Amino acid sequence: MLTADDKKLISQIWTKVAEHGGEFGGEALERMFITYPQTKTYFPHFDLHVGSEQVRGHGKKVVNALSNAVKNLDNLSQALAELSNLHAYNLRVDPVNFKLLSQCFQVVLAVHLGKEYTPEVHAAYDKFLSAVASVLAEKYR
Repeated sequence: MLTADDKKLISQIWTKVAEHGGEFGGEALERMFITYPQTKTYFPHFDLHVGSEQVRGHGKKVVNALSNAVKNLDNLSQALAELSNLHAYNLRVDPVNFKLLSQCFQVVLAVHLGKEYTPEVHAAYDKFLSAVASVLAEKYR
């Protein structure tokens, strides 16, 4: 569960992240595809090369969805319900992939935020991204 301090840290850092939506989101996806190549199976129609506009575009969608989640930290289930339905019923994405992308996104944050990505920020984002992954996996139960 996110504490008031977690929510404050998430919101503060997110203003910096949102400015680089396509870049950070695309890089997280690229890292996921390289580190966990099995995740590529969900994107057969994409050019999955590093720097691909399709990957960058989807990365921007990921960051936009996370922006919505940041704005609705007290009601993630409602904020992400449509996305959860899409991934569970239409795309049939294995929910473990949400955790894999979360890990890759944390690496991107650490790389780009440097000293601002303190242990406290890391812990807050770990809880936040775990909560997002859990909400996205709700429809699978």
